[in-house]
Amino acid sequence: MNHSKRHNDILRLLQQDGTVTIADLAKKLDVSLETVRRDIRPLTTNGAVVKMHGAVALPSILGEAPFEKRMRENSDAKKAIAIAVAATIRDGDSIMLDTGTTTSYLARELLGHRRLTVVTNSSDIARTLSTVNDNRVYMAGGELRSDNGAAFGISAIEFISHFTVGHAVISTGAIDATIGVMDYDLEEAEFARAVVAQGRRAVVVTDHTKFGRQGLVRVCDFAALTDLFTDKAPPRDVATALKTAGVSITLTT
Repeated sequence: MNHSKRHNDILRLLQQDGTVTIADLAKKLDVSLETVRRDIRPLTTNGAVVKMHGAVALPSILGEAPFEKRMRENSDAKKAIAIAVAATIRDGDSIMLDTGTTTSYLARELLGHRRLTVVTNSSDIARTLSTVNDNRVYMAGGELRSDNGAAFGISAIEFISHFTVGHAVISTGAIDATIGVMDYDLEEAEFARAVVAQGRRAVVVTDHTKFGRQGLVRVCDFAALTDLFTDKAPPRDVATALKTAGVSITLTT
């Protein structure tokens, strides 16, 4: 592999994944760590990439909000999950969505549906689905966060408590075999827990990187769910716990 092609491969991986560690680049390119470090030197010199501690990124990525960065992470997996969930939703259905990158991808996949009733705390999801295809969109009120444009707090939870929907869909930061669905933010976990309670069908959407993690706050145990959509099979202990709780698992790969 010549240097020119490898440089292009490095830039392609950064465009696809955002920030990438040196170790991950070496693994994906099947070269040594020293080779990667040598290859990125001219890219950092001419400003094509920015080097950070143990990682590199495109200059434009550093200016993105945290939510925008997360939208780029495992984007192909999240899109595939969104497509699979969208296929189970019919025109005229009601759906409640919490804020998250995978649920934002789901909102985009629902643009082909009509007459949906959508309840959300995400301004991104609300903007995506409102004023099109005869949809009705209800957005929970409260203080909007700067990074993801979502509303949280008591007023947001009280607002969604007035709705009962066919599909309640949440994203998650971590899934532990013993504890269940978890997140790293108290208010996000509280809102997701409230969403699950409002749906006749309770769905969690997550890519495989969340399995085996422990978050800070418990959202719910697996018994509160009906479905899980993910891109790869969960570890054995997680899969067993989900099966015991009666959760249907849909894999996109």
